[in-house]
Amino acid sequence: MSLASLAMSSMLCASAFAQEVKEYSVSTVLGNAYPWGQTAEKWAELVEERSEGRIKLKVYPNAQLVSGDQTKEFSALRSGLIDMALGSTINWSPQVPEVNLFSLPFLMPDNAAVDAITQGETGKMVFDAIAKRGVVPLAWGENGFREISNSKHTITAPEDLRGLKIRVVGSPLFLDTFNALGANPTQMSWADALPALTTGAVDGQENPLSVFSAARADRASQKYLTLWHYMNDPLIFGVSERVWKTIAEEDQALLKQAAYDAGQWGIEKSRTELGATLNDIRERGVEVTELSQEQHQSFVEATQSVYDKWTKRIGAELVETAQKAISER
Repeated sequence: MSLASLAMSSMLCASAFAQEVKEYSVSTVLGNAYPWGQTAEKWAELVEERSEGRIKLKVYPNAQLVSGDQTKEFSALRSGLIDMALGSTINWSPQVPEVNLFSLPFLMPDNAAVDAITQGETGKMVFDAIAKRGVVPLAWGENGFREISNSKHTITAPEDLRGLKIRVVGSPLFLDTFNALGANPTQMSWADALPALTTGAVDGQENPLSVFSAARADRASQKYLTLWHYMNDPLIFGVSERVWKTIAEEDQALLKQAAYDAGQWGIEKSRTELGATLNDIRERGVEVTELSQEQHQSFVEATQSVYDKWTKRIGAELVETAQKAISER
């Protein structure tokens, strides 16, 4: 073979290799300043490493692929406008009623309860519900328990929430929960929330401690923080079914295993760093309140009507399966 032929052959091989590289979009709500975004980046890192560069996941934070409207992420994923996502059960709940399970007030008291749900039969039922709606769920991640803060006063009882303007995500269940507690829930994106908190247009918010800390909510007048563990928001690694069908089986397996490994990495990171995060928040001058068992129970009782109402919408069988898993943990 002539040198020219060899050169041409090398060029064709290089071109063929370049064409084999597949890039997929991954949507997240938070960037890599937060554990959520870091977990998505970890997934991308593992996929590129294990595929030897054949598969690249490009992470788009801040819900930018849906113009900042995080509640539209699932619809965009289902239609194939987004290839993949590390999504929130809260944000996917408008299209998948079953994931409202995780937003039932005071269902899960601790991490063991979360694991009992996600890693057992309940988790499989939730994944089945997602799959039926055109998105292939791969693995669980973690955003953590959501705690409440405000700029006015300490919160230790339902009456302390009366009249407070609390920023919530666009979920009817959240509206019902805070209305039941006497608050004035206000729907807005997280991008809009910080300015509103800073100016006093909104009094408070509820988010995991990692989000509170990384976003420096203390600089947005959030001086009172109550640890009430009222709900936990697991993250889900998902792929558009339309996209999934175009991926070779061996690469599907690679993506799924990498998602699981990234999810476990993120869960461990979230939990092991929680103590340090809480210390940092305290050192910034935030008053942190931990509820007694009696105080916690007063919130449970105040939101029981919401729990009952939404159990019917989510599905009694699913809720009962979750309750059983928690009781047996």
